[in-house]
Formats: sequence, structure tokens, C-alpha cells
Amino acid sequence: MVDETTTIDRYGVMGYPVSHSRSPVIHRLFALHTGQNIQYELLQVAPEKLEQAVRQFQRTGGRGLNITVPHKNPVSRLCDQLSERASTAEAVNTLIFQDNEIIGDNTDGIGLLRDLAVNFGINLEGANILILGAGGATRGITGPLLEMLPKSLVIANRSIERARVIADCFKNSGPVSACRFDAVPVTEAYDLVINATSAGLRGETPPYPAAAISENSFCYDLSYGLKPTPFSVWARDQGAARSVMGWGMLVEQAAESFHLWRGIRPDTSPVLKQMSITA
Repeated sequence: MVDETTTIDRYGVMGYPVSHSRSPVIHRLFALHTGQNIQYELLQVAPEKLEQAVRQFQRTGGRGLNITVPHKNPVSRLCDQLSERASTAEAVNTLIFQDNEIIGDNTDGIGLLRDLAVNFGINLEGANILILGAGGATRGITGPLLEMLPKSLVIANRSIERARVIADCFKNSGPVSACRFDAVPVTEAYDLVINATSAGLRGETPPYPAAAISENSFCYDLSYGLKPTPFSVWARDQGAARSVMGWGMLVEQAAESFHLWRGIRPDTSPVLKQMSITA
């Protein structure tokens, strides 16, 4: 039970737009289950007002923020310290206000890994992994995925130059390579196919390579919605073993942020169950 006599600590999620965010629901459930007395706010902030908004939140007693698009990269310039994973990802999704300093971290990668390993029981050691897209999300998850010792990790993108930039950043961390969507190597089946593009959600024709999918492929869309995403539908139609959306990653990265702020790691299973997004 939450102790009402203690000071309420303020947190929030800052983005543009942000009205669709489920983070307030998730963090309020975490607080309820762990007895933490917090207030979590939706903060819609235009890019040109980012610095002013972050510093005002800090100045008025805020304890931490989640950061979402389009602020994950520019907010790093406001940080006094960056964690190793934020530096590697070149993106920040969690701010901790501590001793008049702003500390930036990135919990996206660990959120994905915990969803795959804990919630779905996926073992990535020796796996062949394909990531579709070469934006900021891919940069944030590539390092953590390589730490799991896959056999290969291929980054495919419409522009091979962008894919190569990310692959080159991680070439000393594991077997990573780059290619175009229309040149995905299919000599071996992919155990895990991750969609990090937003093409389908924007109404564009998704450039998904059908030959990459087999009956053994676990397909994971970083995007999520109340109905199946275009990629998740497509993957099922191609005969994938399973096709899921990124609800679990959303909850798991939030749990990591909550742990950074409160020193307590919430149990995510009741939150996933309550939100009816375990499948």
C-alpha cells in the first residue's frame, strides 16, 4: 500500500506528440504494486522548447523523466553524465535528476532483451538475427543483442549507407553486417526478425523481405498497437513461428527506468497481464 504521508515524487514522459503514451498507466501500476508514492505526468513539449521544459521540470522538484520521440537524441546534450548504454546508443530515454545534475540513460535495449528472454524464453546465443531498419531504435538495441552472442546479426535498410554506419559502430562487438532490404542474405534461416521501421504504420508499402521468414522465425515488431501492426500481420502471413508486438519491451524498459529512479525493480508480469498484452 502507498504511504500517503510521504512526499509525492514527480516523474513524467516528455515527447511530441505524447498523448498516446501508455507510460503513465504502466508507472502508476508499478507504484501501486511496490508501494511507491509517485506522480507521473504526460508532458507534450515541442522540440524548440525541450531544454526549457527539462530544466523547469528539474528546477521545480522533478525526480526523473522518460524521453520519447523526437527528443531521444537532442536531450543527450543537456546531460551532465551519460551511461555507457546511452553513449553507445547515441540516444537517451531516461533522465535521472540527482545532486543538481542530469544523468542520461537508455533502457530500450535491456527492455527488449528482458522481453525476449524472460517473457518469451528466447535464447539468442548462436541465433541468426535480422533487424529491419537503421534508425535510432536499431542503434539502441544492436549492442545489447550482440552481447547475447548470436551467430550473426544483419541490419537491413532501404539505404545501405545508414545500415553500414551502425554496423561499423559495432563491428568490434560481434558478427554484424549491413545490406539493403532487397539484398538480405538468406543462406540460413533467421531465428529472430526484428522490425525497427515505421513504414507500415505510416501507410507506406513495407519493404519486408519474405525470403527471410521461415517456420522457425520469431518475429518481433518494436511498434505496438491495440490491433496487430502491418509487420506482425505480414509475418504471420509468411508462416513465422510467432509474431508479436513490442508491448513487452515497452513495459520492461519502463521497469528498468523505475528501478533507476526508485531502487526497486517492479514485477512486470501483473502489469503485462493487467494490460492484456502478454500475447
